[in-house]
Amino acid sequence: MTPADLDKLVAQIGDELLTRMRAPKALKGEGLNIPDLVCPDCVQRCPQTCARKTKEIVAAGADRVSASEKLTQADPAIAGMIDHTLLKPEATEEEITKLCQEARQFRFASVCVNPYWVSRAAALLAGSPVKVCTVIGFPLGASTSEVKRLEAENAIRCGAQEVDMVINVGALRSGDHDRVKQDIVGVVEVAHAQGAIVKVILETALLDDNQKAIACTLAKLAKADFVKTSTGFSKHGATAHDVALMRAVVGPSMGVKASGGVRTIEELKQMKSAGASRIGASASVKIVEGSAAGPHVY
Repeated sequence: MTPADLDKLVAQIGDELLTRMRAPKALKGEGLNIPDLVCPDCVQRCPQTCARKTKEIVAAGADRVSASEKLTQADPAIAGMIDHTLLKPEATEEEITKLCQEARQFRFASVCVNPYWVSRAAALLAGSPVKVCTVIGFPLGASTSEVKRLEAENAIRCGAQEVDMVINVGALRSGDHDRVKQDIVGVVEVAHAQGAIVKVILETALLDDNQKAIACTLAKLAKADFVKTSTGFSKHGATAHDVALMRAVVGPSMGVKASGGVRTIEELKQMKSAGASRIGASASVKIVEGSAAGPHVY
């Protein structure tokens, strides 16, 4: 496929997706059904620590649910979908250790840490089913393809089993679709050769709907495993509109990971009214946590 053919393809897909997104909203009763903040006879005040409500989020189509080091409890049935995340630059070894201990305790799908901490996390989680996830080209996505490939290769060598890479946002906004695709391909080739999976971070806050659709298409063409909304370090995180658009583009065979922005029941209802069928969840990204600040999804 030539760059010209690729440009034509993504333009057609973008137009079709935008048409679909203008279609009537989902009928009442579809999607999530979370009528109130507190369940009857329940003493919990925070829906993000409620197993019933979290199960409804999962039932809506979540591929992964992420939570931070502040998580207090998680239903074992959904813990296996959680990427337990700590990406703040000032994170200490003690905090990383605590993160991994919590991941072992709750049997989360993975811990998501910066590349520097991958080897430490891998050592702490040795013998555990919990995987080690890291971020590549994070958080700007502006490093060269060669650097991203090398970074992914090094992280996997140190023990990472999942990598969340940030696309070249500037190249996408410039219309250089082939460069964006090849940027993803480089990381996917390295990761898949070693049995690791790749989640492609779009940074939706910086893109219009057509660019989001194009980015998802390019990630799918590059054979990535997931598309992910955000880094959590930009203007804002995921929206129901973005998640619905991304799912419409990639279809049912690819993961969608929502990142940031899901903090209240009201926001979940917005996702319902938008017709969202999947809420990815990883990283940074805390749907279920015990802090007063509410959940975030990365």
